[in-house]
Amino acid sequence: MTEMQIERGPAAATEPDAAVAMARSSILRKLARDKGALLSAIILSVIVFCAVFAPILAPHDPYDNNLRNMLKPPVWVDGALPEHLLGTDGQGRDIITRLLYGTRTTLVMGLLAVLAGGLIGASLGLVAAYFRRLEGPIMRLVDILLSFPSILFGLAIAAVLGAGIFAITIALTIAAIPTIARITRGAALVQMQMEYITACRAIGMSDLRIIWRHLLPNCLSTIFVYLTLQLGQTILLGAALSFIGLGAQPPTAELGTMAAEGRNFLFFAPHVSTIPSLVIFLIVLAFNVLGDALRDVLDPRLRQ
Repeated sequence: MTEMQIERGPAAATEPDAAVAMARSSILRKLARDKGALLSAIILSVIVFCAVFAPILAPHDPYDNNLRNMLKPPVWVDGALPEHLLGTDGQGRDIITRLLYGTRTTLVMGLLAVLAGGLIGASLGLVAAYFRRLEGPIMRLVDILLSFPSILFGLAIAAVLGAGIFAITIALTIAAIPTIARITRGAALVQMQMEYITACRAIGMSDLRIIWRHLLPNCLSTIFVYLTLQLGQTILLGAALSFIGLGAQPPTAELGTMAAEGRNFLFFAPHVSTIPSLVIFLIVLAFNVLGDALRDVLDPRLRQ
């Protein structure tokens, strides 16, 4: 194996670029044949599109209170399209508008937490696998983080920083770190047994270069699959923390907060809580189905 081949990585050293492109195309075809994954991808695309363009799509101001319209149900009268298609909440605000803005807040919060937690967790996992003398301290720290319930992180951080989006994002980030670190370490330990690592060391390549150019790229598929699954769980946890009052504060639109605001109206206006709760359910389910499909395609050995 030449130095140039080593520098390009083991996959590139054994397969031409055309074969790599064909493999990627094969992955996309397999995902397209999976009806569940395809439907989940479409649903997530629509949800993300609506969240991104919420200011354009929203029919009303998300903070416009009108007590004369409070708790209107999502009912069509005489076949006419109502002004508030999904009804209004306890402040008379349009629920569709609040959903659009609330979904944006929930997705951004979850995405930032998973990306930050994934970056920190993956870095810890790679370092623990490559530098064996650091494996013990790093993994004991990971074990300590795993021993604390995620809700407890939210309570502790909210006590220090105050309840809000920033505090809950920090809590979600910390909660995502330990599992990602363990997943990354496991994948990296497998790669550390490969011959290309020995070849890189033999030609005098620096540790940082080996980790960045070779170890990380060969663990990316495993990390990416888990991050997709983790995103759904993080969104669910974020909504739960917001539901108990630790997340976005009124009048900010956020799905968990919206569900909490409708608790007092469950018996005579259940749509105020159930509609945002159904959106949370749909988002989490779509991410889980898509993550499972990616896992099956990228690593068929894990298929049950």
